[in-house]
Amino acid sequence: MEITALKLAGAFVITPRQFPDGRGVFLESFRGDKLAEQLGHRPDIVQTNVSVSSRGTVRGIHFADVPPSQGKYITALSGSLIDYIIDIRVGSPTFGQWEQVLLDTVDRRAVYLPEGMGHAFCALEDDTTAMYLCTAPYSPTREHGIHPLDPEVGLPIPADITPLLSPKDDAAPSLAQAVETGLLPTWEQCQAYAAELAAARPA
Repeated sequence: MEITALKLAGAFVITPRQFPDGRGVFLESFRGDKLAEQLGHRPDIVQTNVSVSSRGTVRGIHFADVPPSQGKYITALSGSLIDYIIDIRVGSPTFGQWEQVLLDTVDRRAVYLPEGMGHAFCALEDDTTAMYLCTAPYSPTREHGIHPLDPEVGLPIPADITPLLSPKDDAAPSLAQAVETGLLPTWEQCQAYAAELAAARPA
């Protein structure tokens, strides 16, 4: 598989090598050892989430307190989605910037985002199924959100999509409000936690 660093430090896009034949196709969807070479530590996958979304569903922008937050490895099992990775680490050189990656069942790419990063996606088809591998279990007291349609963030939702948000995501604060209330992780916190993981679980 090919693992390519994105412009947001710690985030990667993973393109697997596929082996098609008359029976179908085979691929390695996740290689913790290969990812560890990039991260400097072994990702400890402790929870798997699956979401099924109708066309236009926008989930996010979600993030969790650091530590432990959640490192996430996301791929599409069916349908297609635009995955958004947002740098919400206050003090980061790329704070407020984002990357987008198409996840589908053609290239079968995945994305990895490190602890402290914001995540969202927009489903492009009905019954789009996304799978997330997470490095920490869900904890409602540590989970937070930013409104995915915040114009300051400027996520490019396709023009032919009518966004469908959950009530919780629709009530989420703007990026500026999250900064003002001290809701966001800092670059220093994330760097320190990454160093702690590298010491505890070396690659």
